[in-house]
Amino acid sequence: QVQLVESGGGLVQAGGSLRVSCAASGRTFSSYAMGWFRQAPGKEREFVVAISSRGGRTSYADSVKGRFTISRDNAKNTIYLQMNSLKPEDTAVYYCAASPSIWNAPMASHEYNYWGQGTQVTVSS
Repeated sequence: QVQLVESGGGLVQAGGSLRVSCAASGRTFSSYAMGWFRQAPGKEREFVVAISSRGGRTSYADSVKGRFTISRDNAKNTIYLQMNSLKPEDTAVYYCAASPSIWNAPMASHEYNYWGQGTQVTVSS
């Protein structure tokens, strides 16, 4: 069982930066790939970025490449999402998720079996 708690969301102006974090419980955190997904009002949840269990592989949605960076600290059971050059269309609830995939950084939501409650990120124009 893995419990995930996101933090760090908030309101930022377009062009600004924000870092959100996801803290995980459990001693097997380093065995899980981790991902960030987001859901904007009236839209389906979409993949943002993922990182493999040891951090060697990452996957990014085209819409955030070059602007967002995912990282993880297995000693602290935490992953981070650094978001730069934010745009109003990045406004969404951001969810972190854990996948038992050890070697990959999955992009499909069905590969994740633990989810956090989400943190709101709002980018004003």
